Amino acid sequence: MIRPYREEDFETVCIFWFAAIEFAEPEIVQRMGYEFQGAREYFRNVIVPENKLWVYELNGTPVGFIGMQNDYIDRLYVDPKFHRRGIGLALLDHARSMFPDHLWLKTDQANKISRAFYEKNGFVPEKFGVSPPPESEPDVEYHWYKK
Repeated sequence: MIRPYREEDFETVCIFWFAAIEFAEPEIVQRMGYEFQGAREYFRNVIVPENKLWVYELNGTPVGFIGMQNDYIDRLYVDPKFHRRGIGLALLDHARSMFPDHLWLKTDQANKISRAFYEKNGFVPEKFGVSPPPESEPDVEYHWYKK
């Protein structure tokens, strides 16, 4: 079930969000010195206020979330223990239901997991660049248009 994010989801979502980042891009986590406490603060102070958030709940527990700013997908993460079960696609379909003509996002070029997911689901890379500091990582901008 997909529902709006609630404050009581905070700890659960932060735990799987950080685990998903470590799973997808362990080199960046290590190189940038990311740690869980800093991630919690970033989630609370940046992600929550800047995004409209929805969670995918399974058996009463959040296992995935999407954060959006209008038609821009800022975040889409699934607990790595629940990968390949259609949760990411359900969240993506939820975004498409709200913005049926166009969605876009950016991801790191090195994030092979997210790039494969988006390309499999009709997103096309349109621009290659570099993310803002402090990461300054090569990134790619993807767009999806209704056919």
